[in-house]
Amino acid sequence: MKLAVILMLSLLFVSNLSIPHSFARDFPRWGPPEGAIARIGKGWISEIQYSPDGTRLAVASSMGIWLYDTATHQELALLTGQTPVTTVAFSPNGHTIASGGENTIRLWNAASGKHVLSLNGNTKLVRSVVFSPDGRTITSGGEDKNISLWDADTGNQLLTLSGHTGSVNSIAFSPDGKTLASGSSDGTVRFWNSDTGKHLRTITQNKSGVGIVAFNRDGNTLASGGSSIIRLWDVNTGNQRRILTGHTAGVESVAFSPDGNTIASGDGVGIIYLRDADTGNRRFTFTGHTGSVTSLAFSPDGNTIASASTDGTIRLWDTDSGKHRQTLTRPGTVNSIAFSPDGKTLASGSGDNTIRLWNADTRDYQRTLTGHSDWVYSVAFSPDGNTIASGSWDNTIRLWEADTGKHLRTLDGHTGFVNSIVFSPNGKTLASGSADDTIRLWDTDSGAHQRTLIGHTDWVYSVAYSPDGKTIASGSGDGTIRLWNAVTGRPRRTLTGHTHWVFCVAFSPDGNTIASGSGDDTIRLWDSNTGNLRRTLTGHALPVESVAFSPDGNTLASGSTDNTIRLWDTDTGEHLRTLTGHTVTVYDWVFSVAFSPDGKTLASGGSWTGDGNRDGTVLLWELPASSGVGVGVKPLAKLTTTLGNIKRTALLQNFPNPFNPETWIPYQLEQDAYVTLIIYDQSGHIVRTLDVGHQRSGVYQDKENASYWDGRNQNGEHVTSGAYYYQLRADDYTELRHMVIVK
Repeated sequence: MKLAVILMLSLLFVSNLSIPHSFARDFPRWGPPEGAIARIGKGWISEIQYSPDGTRLAVASSMGIWLYDTATHQELALLTGQTPVTTVAFSPNGHTIASGGENTIRLWNAASGKHVLSLNGNTKLVRSVVFSPDGRTITSGGEDKNISLWDADTGNQLLTLSGHTGSVNSIAFSPDGKTLASGSSDGTVRFWNSDTGKHLRTITQNKSGVGIVAFNRDGNTLASGGSSIIRLWDVNTGNQRRILTGHTAGVESVAFSPDGNTIASGDGVGIIYLRDADTGNRRFTFTGHTGSVTSLAFSPDGNTIASASTDGTIRLWDTDSGKHRQTLTRPGTVNSIAFSPDGKTLASGSGDNTIRLWNADTRDYQRTLTGHSDWVYSVAFSPDGNTIASGSWDNTIRLWEADTGKHLRTLDGHTGFVNSIVFSPNGKTLASGSADDTIRLWDTDSGAHQRTLIGHTDWVYSVAYSPDGKTIASGSGDGTIRLWNAVTGRPRRTLTGHTHWVFCVAFSPDGNTIASGSGDDTIRLWDSNTGNLRRTLTGHALPVESVAFSPDGNTLASGSTDNTIRLWDTDTGEHLRTLTGHTVTVYDWVFSVAFSPDGKTLASGGSWTGDGNRDGTVLLWELPASSGVGVGVKPLAKLTTTLGNIKRTALLQNFPNPFNPETWIPYQLEQDAYVTLIIYDQSGHIVRTLDVGHQRSGVYQDKENASYWDGRNQNGEHVTSGAYYYQLRADDYTELRHMVIVK
């Protein structure tokens, strides 16, 4: 069964588990990390808002503000200059977009996308921004615990409202604009006079915090969410009118329909309820998201509700029928990246089934190529730069015109995922490696299948042509690298030595060296003429997913599931530098690395961790021209446990994932706790219990400190392939994630 299908099964199980909600939407700080010159990609989604006329949807993301056409569901623009964007709002007349991020609010011309004004005054991350009903005032709240009111025309700060003792997570104006409500992590809702700033009333909800507040149409009722229930309050008296129950996890988003008759709520496990606002009776239950529902927005006509989730998707639902209409974007894993031969364009293949093109100099988004029905796992430019090839987990290869994005042809024949593609140096042949254990060669002019190379006994993860075009190298899950005659297809040599799957192979520019990266956490350099092992490079703490030589051949870059890129001297094997920056969670994989043709820029692609925590971006790193990497530094030590000063307890993604037969389960503890890890099958039955015992506060994230599971059940039997779930229990805290065994 396909991995993508297996992972989607998690929703059926997770939605039926009661998991205590750990409140707070923790938005990462996502400017480019030190040493990187830019970050491009889709990123994660924090909030969505319809324009007043309903023609556009604004999406606040880690990359900026994406604008969508609501009729065609196509991306219109990406507004950049502020990262991350945690909150977004349209002015009532639709002419201005306000966005909040780290310390600042930005105002944008909604028609042109130009940055108009910056509002400075917040001292920490802005979590909520909203226009007053008359459009004259902008209000913001955030982690500095204050609420700021601004003149929308001049940008002058009018008032600062203080009183909350926790982060201000949500703010809302009453329909008449006279009252402002704020919800905070301190567990309270506060009401304020929006003209004078006078504090009117405080309602204490619960200790877990208030994540969202929303007024109904007449302004007499306020809804608040934070725990697994929604509370409806009488705005005039502060009395509680009704409690809406049913959610099994924390309520992270609430919205009233424009006519005030319907209230929508989304929770931490991806469930959305639509209820009658007067009676509280449930009308529809929407399922499909596999992560927390962080934002809900009704279209102005009330016929559609849009939902944004930490699973990286925006879903549109029909409010009359309850049917799912459209998914605008999917998880944004960057599986592959490639520079055009002239270095002007960067292509990225993604887990949302698309190829995206970017201007490598300006970093401007150019276009999206659509047509694949599953993950795009590999992209490559032809040597003349006129054609882009993409390999997908839909088992096909597509060829595209690079200038226009026009689809030229589809190459069918593989019976398994297409993991890797590469053009021959003369551009006349395309080689593809697949999960059907074969390599296929194709005529790029006609699309005709030329021959199939058979010999590997497991998935082929990577293929590469030698610079002279005479040899093809392939890396496989059988742990070997095979060399083939590119003309006849006959095997030349098999390189053995890796003790795990070989995920990537690459030839040096002079063709004399082959680099290979493996699940055994090492990189090996081989003499391509003799097959002899020259050296083994160690330092990565987890599997090596990608390798690339610099154009001059002096430097090798490697990307790993340990979340780092390492640069190596190819002559000496010396570790030169470690680059880090794909950091949404501890384990965000670096799936791809590529040097620009001039060797001055290195691109790295970050991945989806499988449960909604994602990087999903490309980082561009500027390298000094003199030596490619500058002065070398001493290698970093292997990851070890970090004790103390941990902001929150969390269960992290297992590694490797998918795996066979063993895996490690990392986690972090805010405070000392007794730790138990439980493995479940898809039916919710316990497969294995790992009694870790009392652990100190800290991060347990590498193979020496994370919990180890050998893939066996309580009886010592190896479990079968499929989706499984693992749960962390640390005293009163619990969290659930999923994993996949592929055999």
